[in-house]
Amino acid sequence: MTAQAAPASGRSSTRDGVQFATVEGRDDRRLAYAEYGTEAGSPVVFLHGTPGSRRLGELFEPTARANDVRLLAPDRPGYGRSDPWPDRSIRDGERIVRAVLDRAGIAAARLVAFSGGAPYAFAAAAGLPSRIDRVDVVAGATPPEYVHERPAVQRVLSGIGSTAPPVLAALFRVQRWVARRRDPSFVAAQYTTGDPTDAVSDRAAEIVRADFLEALSRHRSGAVTEFRQAAAEWNVDFGEIDAPVRFRHGDDDANVPIAAVRRFAATIPTARLEVLDGADHLQTLLRSVPEILTDPR
Repeated sequence: MTAQAAPASGRSSTRDGVQFATVEGRDDRRLAYAEYGTEAGSPVVFLHGTPGSRRLGELFEPTARANDVRLLAPDRPGYGRSDPWPDRSIRDGERIVRAVLDRAGIAAARLVAFSGGAPYAFAAAAGLPSRIDRVDVVAGATPPEYVHERPAVQRVLSGIGSTAPPVLAALFRVQRWVARRRDPSFVAAQYTTGDPTDAVSDRAAEIVRADFLEALSRHRSGAVTEFRQAAAEWNVDFGEIDAPVRFRHGDDDANVPIAAVRRFAATIPTARLEVLDGADHLQTLLRSVPEILTDPR
């Protein structure tokens, strides 16, 4: 069972429904997060994908409210309204989650991580064993040593991020410009294997586009940093994770092929893998998170 702690005394403010917290030791850089569901509900921290933002949590507002869940969704550094951290690493996932929990006055919570949020969830679980009750990894990325064949688009983006970061930032700027002018299905198609208009509701597609636009609205450094980091050594001690780990992954996921997930999940003693038949990257998110929020165990 999760517990509530006294709110932290560090600097924070609220604007347009966004909470702001500062992270100790980061020169007062601002970390933004949004809350969905009910204020007194069971706390869950939701980590968006790469690129992504707190806006993705809007998909699950009705489910969180109906199930008395307090869903906290941060913008990782360099996304949305969170300040960039030029030198951050995957292991800073611990600081990010700790800052949100402290600012919200929460002693312990469950973690839900989507796609590129997975590395940072594992880092938080390893570094905060007493504060993480469970880790649910939804269509999550895997360490590079378990990936035998990386999808071509990710391979190219990771390579550019490692060798020419300004070029990748420019590509994201152009992609955002196009996404603002196209139908929401343009963004949704990046996470689906079929026709997104058939598999995704209009509301979900609009939120996915809003999430993408917000992710790149002020900075591109978050996405550039994370594409580079995901393809390199994660430097996370998975043996330090005490909390149960549940992988949920679609067998039609072209963004993160399930073969790598099977190999990775088999190395974590506390892990369990649930395979969603016929689900692609986005469908896995839309099907899994409501089930996770409905299940308090």
